[in-house]
Amino acid sequence: MRVLITGVTGFAGSHLAEYILANKPEAKVYGLVRWRSRMDNVLGIRDKLELHEADLKDYVSLKRSLKDIKPDYIFHLAAQSFVPTSWRLPAETLSINAVGQVHLFEAVLDLGLTPRIQVAGSSEEYGQVSPDEIPMKETNPLRPLSPYAVSKVAQDLLGYQYHRSYGLQVVRTRGFNHTGPRRGEVFVTSNFAKQVAEIEAKKKPAVIHVGNLEAKRDFTDVRDMVQAYWLSLEKGQAGEVYNIGTGRAYAMQEVLDLLLSLSKVKVKVEVDPARLRPSDVPILLPDCSKFVKLTGWKPRIPFAKTLEDLLNYWRERV
Repeated sequence: MRVLITGVTGFAGSHLAEYILANKPEAKVYGLVRWRSRMDNVLGIRDKLELHEADLKDYVSLKRSLKDIKPDYIFHLAAQSFVPTSWRLPAETLSINAVGQVHLFEAVLDLGLTPRIQVAGSSEEYGQVSPDEIPMKETNPLRPLSPYAVSKVAQDLLGYQYHRSYGLQVVRTRGFNHTGPRRGEVFVTSNFAKQVAEIEAKKKPAVIHVGNLEAKRDFTDVRDMVQAYWLSLEKGQAGEVYNIGTGRAYAMQEVLDLLLSLSKVKVKVEVDPARLRPSDVPILLPDCSKFVKLTGWKPRIPFAKTLEDLLNYWRERV
């Protein structure tokens, strides 16, 4: 089985590659990289991967790589995935996420390939939800509140449209927040953990800078999330969409308190206006019964363990 991961050097992509290499001996893992891709996340498995240089915005390089690889499975994880950046670079976010996916689909069609394709969507697609819509089902209206969320809705619906129009075997997932070791430092759990580690190491004053601590999110360990991604292609129905999460939402204040409970430092907490978004989603909490019933998937790693591993990851680096 030939398995292609776009975004293989990223947070989820590198964990997915590790999961496949450890659990699916029948699979050969390929990845797409750009000339500027950071290789830190895949150093331990680099010799087990076959990497091809391509860019989602460059159709020629993408088609050339797909022609060489001829994948059976494609996990489409490459994206501009940081919500605040999408406010500053909305057109770039849409270009990478939506137009880049069109390039991927068109290359598959032009080459006559028939892979199963996972489109990694986001809980941010739901956006504004009312109290009677929580937990959110896959049938909930999509009311995106950021350019990033709009781009993910576009990816999601393009996946549906290309399945219906051309028969592409696309399975769409709406993964809720996931975190763990190697999470980029701009993301909230990782940013909090890095600040705690820096304070422990006396590399910064004992002040933690935060954004909106009232927002509530469902957090899955990335190592559980990538197993769910695999199951989405192994057992998911083409054309369908599946929520993936734990079914438990934490306020950002709770996340911060949990991280501080793993440390002995005493800190002052200050709100940084630059960390506040023009519009924020108050709560993202999924109903994942559709996916669980289909696959039997359940998260295994407790959130406290995820945060401990994330804090230790930063302790080693600061």
